[in-house]
Amino acid sequence: MARSFWVAAGLWPLLLASSVCGQDSTATAPATTEVPAETIATAVPSATGALESLLPSQTALPPKQAWCPSEIFCVGELLQTVNVAHLYPDDKTFVDKPTSKSSREVLNDFRNISSGTTYGQIVSFLEQDFTGEGRELQPLTLPNFNAEPAFLRNVSDPLVKGFAQAVHGFWTQLIRGTNSSTFSLIPLNHTFVVPGGRFREQYYWDSFWIVEGLLESELYDIVNATLQNFMDELDTIGFIPNGGRIYYLNRSQPPLFIQVSATRFLKSRKNSHDIRCLSRYVAVSGDRSILTRALPLAEKELTWWSDNRSLSVRSPFTNQTHKVYHYSVNNSAPRPESYLTDYTTANDPNLPSLNDTQKAALYAELASGAESGWDYTVRWFNPGADHTTLRNLNVRNAIAVDLNSIIYGAHLALRDLYSSSQSSRRNAHTAAADALREAILDLNWDSNKLAFYDFNIGTNSRNELLTAAAFYPFWSGIIPDEVLKSKEAAFGAFSSVYLVMNRYNGTFPATFVDTHQQWDAPNAWPPHQYIILQALRHLPSNVTGGAFPSRPEGQSTFGLVPTGQLGVEEAGPDADVNLLNGTVINGGNATESEGWAEALERQLANRYYASTLCSWLSEAELNVTGSASSNGHMFEKFSNLDIDSAGRGGEYVVQAGFGWTNGVLLWVASRYGKVLAAPQCPNLLDEVIIGGDNSGATGDSGNAANSLRVPAVALSFILPALISFFTGLMPASEKQGTRVAHIGAAHLRAPIKEATVKVYTRRASTPPFKPINGDHRWPMG
Repeated sequence: MARSFWVAAGLWPLLLASSVCGQDSTATAPATTEVPAETIATAVPSATGALESLLPSQTALPPKQAWCPSEIFCVGELLQTVNVAHLYPDDKTFVDKPTSKSSREVLNDFRNISSGTTYGQIVSFLEQDFTGEGRELQPLTLPNFNAEPAFLRNVSDPLVKGFAQAVHGFWTQLIRGTNSSTFSLIPLNHTFVVPGGRFREQYYWDSFWIVEGLLESELYDIVNATLQNFMDELDTIGFIPNGGRIYYLNRSQPPLFIQVSATRFLKSRKNSHDIRCLSRYVAVSGDRSILTRALPLAEKELTWWSDNRSLSVRSPFTNQTHKVYHYSVNNSAPRPESYLTDYTTANDPNLPSLNDTQKAALYAELASGAESGWDYTVRWFNPGADHTTLRNLNVRNAIAVDLNSIIYGAHLALRDLYSSSQSSRRNAHTAAADALREAILDLNWDSNKLAFYDFNIGTNSRNELLTAAAFYPFWSGIIPDEVLKSKEAAFGAFSSVYLVMNRYNGTFPATFVDTHQQWDAPNAWPPHQYIILQALRHLPSNVTGGAFPSRPEGQSTFGLVPTGQLGVEEAGPDADVNLLNGTVINGGNATESEGWAEALERQLANRYYASTLCSWLSEAELNVTGSASSNGHMFEKFSNLDIDSAGRGGEYVVQAGFGWTNGVLLWVASRYGKVLAAPQCPNLLDEVIIGGDNSGATGDSGNAANSLRVPAVALSFILPALISFFTGLMPASEKQGTRVAHIGAAHLRAPIKEATVKVYTRRASTPPFKPINGDHRWPMG
């Protein structure tokens, strides 16, 4: 539980700033928000060996990739040599660097390096021929920015409203345009939103949730620009690439384009489980003209997926043959943005050697995992396979339940966007959707376990581990008969969400298995929380009423989950540590007459809000959880175990920004603002260390000789004083920045960083699970 001293120390700046959101505020919002000139942090090449030392030996070059046209940023001798030198921690850094010379000059300079290449030669080459990554992009202003969008009126709690307004203001930091130098960037004709951090370009599936937030923020022109960029790519490339760089030109991402324009929702939960499609953008903005261009290009995209990513599968359950979809990228070389990572996976000296055919197959799997958006996760491995090496990926054999649900939803969206006079197109999409629905219910739905799973064509069976993808069919409107007819079955399908709310501090994890990949436990991703909330909203009223079922006597909420649904066995005692009377910790306040589904929505919406706010707020706690120097930002993912912690694992460090996190939060604020409560962020422990090593992530004291130990309660006086002092140092123009729109700006948070305050936080007990077919366990909290 939170204590008053924590509120004073941590929430004080937001409480102060949120007062401007109240009815008594007399501040006026500027008509235009100017984006300050940014100093873009860029990486400097750093040799991992002596400058005069020769680079490590290389394997033979993989084949050229016809889809990637650059001799600098695509597969070839230059890209491999730079990556083998390993001069940047993140492989993506180099391929995002504009050249300071013409392509011909850069290639000539590289060829002039002697055959016995040293670290020093590559460092000099990079310093002389390339400039800072991301410099081909330019921050833009938002001339139509409204600091007080209408959705804020839906939010009751002052602190919750203040944070929503702060996040609304974050768009000003993520708007970009393209200057005259494009290099590896795919040139775009319109303004776009970047996710943040290393993701400096427009991304495909991120944009769905970004658009949800932009619509709440009334930035309709940016939504239109986003859609226009995608339509330009469909016009010129034939599909929408993973992201806005040429090294993404061999793959797409979950095809949400038409659903960016069209959001699916219930006519009324009370009287119908049918769903209809309405163009969110058209309905909100009144701009119907975009459909003239959008509809034929949406058809073009679905044709691309049908031609390049569909296959026929014969069901072992019904013996019927279905047309379904999978992620399957034509690729036989390392991904340029992860070149050294893929190269090392294929050439690991501690593993058996691979021949060229095996390497090509591995590179295709790696790229296919990236196309899925879930790069990487236990769901892409065969049951029982070794998860410690990505050599065992099996993405292309997976009939992914989320992908097929998205395409099903796209067919229905197109059907409903056509006018009644275009009956042939409406009928064609109705038939395609019906066939795909039948396939999903046949191949992916397990009526005994009451859950959807990926189908594996390699094993000719369903996978056994539950993932967050299980809720995509419900979101798209595929509700099995068992669920439609029975409140018990409906709850059973969502019982894992209730388990998470009762047992863990955060939101729903990607999977329940910890493999140290970023799309596995304990990482919880904002899009998944949106999908689950939407899935709950789509359940019919006849199965959503009544209270939560009682836990079996002597058991935890694990006992409410259908046998085998999670694909894991419980390996700990009863640990429903977050269960309160009528709700859960950070689940909001129970209301009269709410049914179990509505209560679960309230709890998940509040828990998501609490995760974002508590992680954003405290420099000291972020330091302990491995996210030092990233306070005042939204993270791309969170830890399910700690409500004040960013996620971890995977190929790169956790990123801050963050587009889809912002979008989901604004959507949640708009939809659930009346039931969102101010979160109870974790307590500070009794002992706080000021000074010493500021880099630890394990709770160690670091340099104890230079540390000062003080009672945590003292921090309630220290932090407000620091904040007040540094706010007082701001220029007069920035003192007005105590408005919520400026909360999180670097000038407000950075000074506290230099105080190097370390704080230890408590975690709730979190007994681990173990997979039925494997030995990985979710760690104790």
